[in-house]
Amino acid sequence: MAQTCTIGFIGFGNMGQAIARGLVEAGTVDGSQIVACAAHYDKLLETTGAIGAQALKDAKEVVDAADVVVVAIKPHQIETVIRPVVEDLARSDKFVVSIAAGWTLARFTTMMGEMSELIHLQCTIPNTPMAVGKGVLVTETDNTLTDAQRAVFEEVFGSIALIERVDGDHMDIAMCLSGCAPAFTDMYIEALGDAGVKYGLQRATAYRLAAKMVEGVGALYMATGTHPGAMKDAVCSPGGTTIKGVASLEESAFRGAVIRAVDAIEQG
Repeated sequence: MAQTCTIGFIGFGNMGQAIARGLVEAGTVDGSQIVACAAHYDKLLETTGAIGAQALKDAKEVVDAADVVVVAIKPHQIETVIRPVVEDLARSDKFVVSIAAGWTLARFTTMMGEMSELIHLQCTIPNTPMAVGKGVLVTETDNTLTDAQRAVFEEVFGSIALIERVDGDHMDIAMCLSGCAPAFTDMYIEALGDAGVKYGLQRATAYRLAAKMVEGVGALYMATGTHPGAMKDAVCSPGGTTIKGVASLEESAFRGAVIRAVDAIEQG
């Protein structure tokens, strides 16, 4: 099904490009099956050209051309950009995937009014590792897709991301863990790199070791479902080197600092 559908992006910033690049690199779709519009057309020509996609002038052109319409503009732009094309979206042969933080099905329903009953919509929040097929797509449980459309959605986006369904009330916290925490993880990798350099490793080597370690730990959890605490215990021999580092992190309130970072986002 994915091989025959056209995917259109309304907005083609960093996240839209990450998704499009991931889909092309994974072979899910060809670049020629992607169309996009954005505020700065000259820049859009460059970013779409890099993956063989087509640049279009505005949202209506994207909606008319696409089978799957990805709303990838900033949340505060949605009413201004999407409201004028609501009637064009109300067709059984296409569906909408929103990647805008804070926009749930209920919020779109309010904005679209009576036309919302005719629009097939799935709200999601992605993260940038989708660009390399290792992403997470937080996906609202409530949606108005048909069974056939849901199958296409799973086929397309499941090729580059874990699709994790949560209810609308928990979209924000799920977004924090998958969409904001990559920045925390980048800081962790950078810190490990600094420590490696301090003791003589080349920085590029230190970063590769740290990054592959993070990837591997995540893959191990996904493959086994082993509790993270048990995974930690498995590498902490009595009186060994690792437990000394773990104890130091505990003295520095490592876990508390992570939780407070999430609190700062959720309460901010």
